Amino acid sequence: MIFHTFPIKGPLRIEFEPRHDERGYFMRTFCARELKDQTIEFRITQINRSRTARRGTLRGMHFQKEPHAEAKIISCLQGKIYDVLVDLREESPTYRKWVSMELAAEKNIALYIPAGFAHGFETLEEECEVEYLMSEFYHPESSSGVRWNDPLLDIVWPITSPTLSDRDANWPLLV
Repeated sequence: MIFHTFPIKGPLRIEFEPRHDERGYFMRTFCARELKDQTIEFRITQINRSRTARRGTLRGMHFQKEPHAEAKIISCLQGKIYDVLVDLREESPTYRKWVSMELAAEKNIALYIPAGFAHGFETLEEECEVEYLMSEFYHPESSSGVRWNDPLLDIVWPITSPTLSDRDANWPLLV
């Protein structure tokens, strides 16, 4: 696994290293030891998967509040998505800044998102499947989000009129 940083401290792009032969390939997609070498202690408590049928669907921007803040490792297993994370760590010099990247099944990459970040994605193709390795159990009372089109964040989305759930369309604006 090869780790790449972002302008915002904390998140990492994880590049997998498939080993190919005549049968296909084999690759490691999680290694606690390699994450620890990056100073990341990540204990998987849940593995979640979403399937989205339509291009232009936006899921986000989600996070869990303390004391159940969660880190995530996101992989796109089918299709292609535009993934966005927003730094919500008030003490961070990049507070309220965002970064994005494209995840696609054929790219063999994942995204590590530390606790303290909101996360969301927009589907760029039909039939997308996304897998989430979670560091914390789901706690409905800690579940929260921020508005995908909050003018304070000014996130640039590739599809400007996405399909949204009522919940995602009505997260509060940051003040």
